[in-house]
Amino acid sequence: MNDGTDSLDCGNDELPAPEAPDTRTLSVPPEGTGGIRLDLWLVQRLPDLSRSRIQALLREGHIVATDGTPLRSCERLKGAAELVVSIPPPVPVEPHPEEIPLDIFFEDADCLVLNKPAGLVVHSGPGHPDGTLVNALLFHCKDLAGIGGFGRPGIVHRLDKDTSGLMMVAKTDAAYRGFTMLFQNGGVRKEYLCLVHGAPGKESGRIETLIGRHPVLRQHWAVVDRNGRRAVSNWKVEHRFGRYTLMRVHIETGRTHQIRVHMNHIGCPVLGDAMYGRSSADASLDPVPQRQMLHSTFLAFPHPVSGEPLSFTAPLPPDFQVYLGKEQISCPPES
Repeated sequence: MNDGTDSLDCGNDELPAPEAPDTRTLSVPPEGTGGIRLDLWLVQRLPDLSRSRIQALLREGHIVATDGTPLRSCERLKGAAELVVSIPPPVPVEPHPEEIPLDIFFEDADCLVLNKPAGLVVHSGPGHPDGTLVNALLFHCKDLAGIGGFGRPGIVHRLDKDTSGLMMVAKTDAAYRGFTMLFQNGGVRKEYLCLVHGAPGKESGRIETLIGRHPVLRQHWAVVDRNGRRAVSNWKVEHRFGRYTLMRVHIETGRTHQIRVHMNHIGCPVLGDAMYGRSSADASLDPVPQRQMLHSTFLAFPHPVSGEPLSFTAPLPPDFQVYLGKEQISCPPES
């Protein structure tokens, strides 16, 4: 689950099927690109891509006219036209072991539970070829390679880079299968603590929506009316601070960015959330939050092999606690 959380990756040991390119068609208006270079015009039309990425796509022939003619960065289109942008998928790279410290709460022969710090990416991807949790796990668990999917050994759920807290990892095929069944049957309880701007009008609530791709911002997720996946978040106010509120969220599903999207949906975005938050409100805080204030604080599940009941609680990290002031706030998990 990713939402901190992301849903379970039920992969196998084979290489994944090749991903199709992300192909987009752009219409140039009758006045052309307004006298500016094509790469600068594309920066305005493709806000999810950097200028350097767009220039690389142009150099490599991935941005063409409809007749297939490659276009150049310095071109200035003078009339109406259509462009085809083809963004190739990232090439998967087999991760390698790296000696990165891990805060392990529990470990046996089949699985482990760890407390991920904010800033640590779970697995490699564009811009993060190494230095990930997977690299650290491969160093710590010598026989982990091959457990689960290609490039993500042992990973049964994820946390965003800037979300901290508890995660489970499978060390054996039996544990991976066991976690798969637990997620499918709702056998894992996950609770998060988050600081949100403003204050909800009541003490608790339930959010049940569809979540899907944002219709305009392609890297964002949003509450949608159709073509989304069911997402359920149960929230409770733990403490009100005036300008912001400490909330506990128990998720029944694990959609990408679920808590962040749902908190924004009810008008209380997470502090420090660069994607869904309030940058002006963040800037007025002292200190200014350097990441989203979202922490995976509680996990409970039967052991994926033995069935023994397990539960874990991770304390709030220092960068989170600073916003709680000197008050000693006890936030026990929900029953």
